[in-house]
Amino acid sequence: MNNFRTIDRQTGFLLPPSVDEWLPGIFSSRKLERATYDSVAFRFIAANDHPDHDTIATFRQRFLKQIEGLFVQVLLLAREMGMLKLGTLGIDGTKIHANASRHSALSYEHAGKIEAQLKAEVAELMAKAEAADKADIPDGMSIPDELARRERFAREQAEHEAKLAAREAKTAATGKKPSGKPPRPPTQGPLLTDQINLTDEASRIMPVAGGGFEQCYNAQAAVAEGSLLVVAIDVVQASNDKQQLEPMLGKIGALPEELGEAETLLADTGYFSAGNVAACEAAAIEPLIAMGRQPHHPPLAERFADPPPAPKNPTPVEAMAHRLKTPEGRKLYSLRKQIPEPVFGIIKSVLGFRQFLLRGLDKVRGEWSLVTMAWNIKRMFTLSSA
Repeated sequence: MNNFRTIDRQTGFLLPPSVDEWLPGIFSSRKLERATYDSVAFRFIAANDHPDHDTIATFRQRFLKQIEGLFVQVLLLAREMGMLKLGTLGIDGTKIHANASRHSALSYEHAGKIEAQLKAEVAELMAKAEAADKADIPDGMSIPDELARRERFAREQAEHEAKLAAREAKTAATGKKPSGKPPRPPTQGPLLTDQINLTDEASRIMPVAGGGFEQCYNAQAAVAEGSLLVVAIDVVQASNDKQQLEPMLGKIGALPEELGEAETLLADTGYFSAGNVAACEAAAIEPLIAMGRQPHHPPLAERFADPPPAPKNPTPVEAMAHRLKTPEGRKLYSLRKQIPEPVFGIIKSVLGFRQFLLRGLDKVRGEWSLVTMAWNIKRMFTLSSA
């Protein structure tokens, strides 16, 4: 009986106390169009109008940049309503499937074999075309269609190789010099084991939770403690999180001053490096980044041991290591799992967003902005009624 709510039957229409409870996680434009016919909640929100799915899809793709601006405006509204305080932030990444199959990925070695095969087949087809009057052509074979299909594949393959070469050149031109020994010069041209996906070339094969590999993107999010509002986001092609902390610090620093200042950043061991700790210190943010995997059940003597004395003239890494061993540091770092991870879990399991619909890095970044903005609005509604 707990699910029954009192309803004012004097109103002109009947709706649940929260329309939010009736709205499932629907992202497909075709399903959204269908829901405006089948769902009472969607009919109410759409004012009994039924936009075509093509209109919805075109709108979403055309205004991706504007949606990124709306993301910040929603944060400003949350701050004005007293719901958002930056203070302590938790950062993490999650793998989200790309709109592509990993079976559509080819290594350059295999692509080279296919290219050679296609060239041989094209030469054979041209010979058959020249000798069409003298040689028998197999039933059902259309030489122009077969030539067009192979030439199209060869053209698309050449375009993919050109784009990949341009991306590698841009990365080499803008990369920062790392500490330590200079890196080995890259091998000229792509390696035989390099992969490229023919459906979404910007996606990458990444390890996923539970084992195995899938064609994915790495979606990043910085979440505010307490409100669980997402304040900064990004989508990258690298499966490793270590290179993503500095770009996320830049996005946090670019937030409007009205939102306040971030004080502490919590992150797991995947983000740890001496350079990342120094970057947090340079941004005037206290880092609490795990320096290694922590055991699930540490002994009592270790849990309640007195913290070691603070080191003299410590480096940024030594200072952070000492903070992680203090009771205050351990208590603060223990919040990490309950800040970004519930947000990812709800977005995937409750809202049902497990795969990008768009293709290409810029487009999936805009789509991630739309999804996290929807989460923030949903979260603000929950906080306002609390």
